[in-house]
Amino acid sequence: MPRACQRVCLESGLKLDLNSLIRHRVIVPGCALTRRRGITWTNSYSGEQVATADIVFDMREEVCGWLSLEMGNLKQKIFLVAQPRHFGGRQWYLICPYMNRRASVLWMPPGAQNFACRQEWGRQVAYASQFLNRDNRAHRGQAKIRTRLCSIGGFAAEEWEFPPKPKWMRTKTYRRAEAKFNRYDSVLDSGIVELAARLGKKL
Repeated sequence: MPRACQRVCLESGLKLDLNSLIRHRVIVPGCALTRRRGITWTNSYSGEQVATADIVFDMREEVCGWLSLEMGNLKQKIFLVAQPRHFGGRQWYLICPYMNRRASVLWMPPGAQNFACRQEWGRQVAYASQFLNRDNRAHRGQAKIRTRLCSIGGFAAEEWEFPPKPKWMRTKTYRRAEAKFNRYDSVLDSGIVELAARLGKKL
């Protein structure tokens, strides 16, 4: 890892997202996998493969489990814990190996040798949005919403400013995404007004 004064972008590293692993049935609560299974990380923009790892897990217990990763010189075992949800069922969490705290996501930033929670990396890292100005954050936010809706609905992202509601998405969820997209629009509109005012002063 670089010195604290040289912050790196967290999303430029690897993200271990437990909910995504469960959603894609890479790991399955109530089951165990003793034969290693390969997982991959890809660049979210280009789709290019950036890393691979082998994984095994044991989630047969109701409230605890573990997963183990092997990737090059990295061999890391991460414990899991399940907490009851308010409306039934259980929510699984990763336990940060260094801070012993629950997290849905662990990170391995560029230059790091293992996965840990965001808090463990402290001021050595920053989210991508922290490197952007207000307008660029708004553009990035809209792009993320557009990409997500197009991915779910099977639409071509370049054909839509704001995609139609995917067939299986709840209307409430879609309206929430639309409202957020419109808030980003307001940010961009105010940026244009401010720019025009500054240019007017110079004329």
